[in-house]
Amino acid sequence: MKPADRLPVFAAALWWGSLTAVGFVVVPLLFQHLSTPAVAGAMAARLFTAQSWIAIACGFLLILMARGRETTATMDWAQGALRFIAAGMLLALLLEFAVAPRILARQNLPLWHGIGSAMLLLQWVCSGLALWKVAGLRSAGPS
Repeated sequence: MKPADRLPVFAAALWWGSLTAVGFVVVPLLFQHLSTPAVAGAMAARLFTAQSWIAIACGFLLILMARGRETTATMDWAQGALRFIAAGMLLALLLEFAVAPRILARQNLPLWHGIGSAMLLLQWVCSGLALWKVAGLRSAGPS
């Protein structure tokens, strides 16, 4: 496999791995170890904003790489992964611009926090499925 053929796997792995680290490790540790939930929440909001931009950048790169070359290998992974990439990017945008402002404003906090958590989990699933498609179909060819 050429180095350029590995870029989609790297982008998908970065997206899924960063969601995993931030959402399931770092943010829970913030709430466990920082002085107050308000301090932890403020830091978590900054981390989730950064994570949203990582998701959008990785998704955009994956779409560009899928469209950039029309080889059989590219088309195989692109057909399987594009719907998950698009859904994950949409979830990231909705989290950043629709849900996060309501959480920060403490508008019906239990409702919006629950919606945000569910959307983060769905984005994690979408990015994981995109990674699965990209890595699985790309590794099936000769090295």
